[in-house]
Amino acid sequence: MKLLTGTLAGDRTPSVFAVSGDRATLVQDGAGDLTALIQSIAKGGALPEPAADAASVPVADVTPALPIARPGKIVCLGLNYAEHAREGGYDVPDYPAMFLRAATSMVPAGAPMVLPEASETFDYETELMIIIGKGGRHIAEADALDHVFGYTTFNDGSIRDYQRKTHQWTAGKNFDGTGALGPIVVTPDELPAGASGLAIRTRLNGRVMQDSNTSDMIFPAARTIAIVSEIMTLEPGDMIAFGTPPGVGHARRPQVWMKDGDVIEVEIEGIGTCRNPVVSEAALAREKAVTA
Repeated sequence: MKLLTGTLAGDRTPSVFAVSGDRATLVQDGAGDLTALIQSIAKGGALPEPAADAASVPVADVTPALPIARPGKIVCLGLNYAEHAREGGYDVPDYPAMFLRAATSMVPAGAPMVLPEASETFDYETELMIIIGKGGRHIAEADALDHVFGYTTFNDGSIRDYQRKTHQWTAGKNFDGTGALGPIVVTPDELPAGASGLAIRTRLNGRVMQDSNTSDMIFPAARTIAIVSEIMTLEPGDMIAFGTPPGVGHARRPQVWMKDGDVIEVEIEGIGTCRNPVVSEAALAREKAVTA
């Protein structure tokens, strides 16, 4: 099933819709996000089917919201494609580089990705993201994919000069409003095992910047879940991002940074496209002042 969390005109609280083609059908009214659905399924429930008489609306009429509004953990992998590691001047790792993102760094598809006042080095990174359905600790690799609720698309927007100020990447990965997620969450039955073998690409103002395949990941989904759960308890609604392929802006010559007014699209075959405008922090502040 393909699921979309969002609002229709006049709504205050997001609902959950099932998506088929360009139509969206309500399955959970006013749910807020996918949390309740994920928790229900983790306890043995089933995915809800739209009622036979449920009306559908154009997907374009639904304003996306975050699939998980306040995830307990957002675990991110770095250097998970060999060519991306090399283009950044790193050795290809034999153990995944990991960092955490804060919920305040995340925005839904369609919302502005925020170019902060502190820097001009705003880079794109298209990534596969999984949402954990069934939690656990010390999850065996052979069982790991049974713990996945769904797969979605993530733009791990990075402030490169802050990322490289220290050996820890936390600062450059956690500016407010720099990571974009969604809009579609696809359940595992609709995709190859571990979402492997899917085309993954980025377009900046229509120009293809990254073009790869999820089969090139060094640490695929099942292995990563096993590794992460050796360290921490995974819980329903936690998310894991799987790193980006080569072609990022900081590795280009000349370097390419996202600017105010740009449009960035990250796309994964079979899942969908996360499309966001890039807006400067100053422009957002001016807009808020006008509407206040």
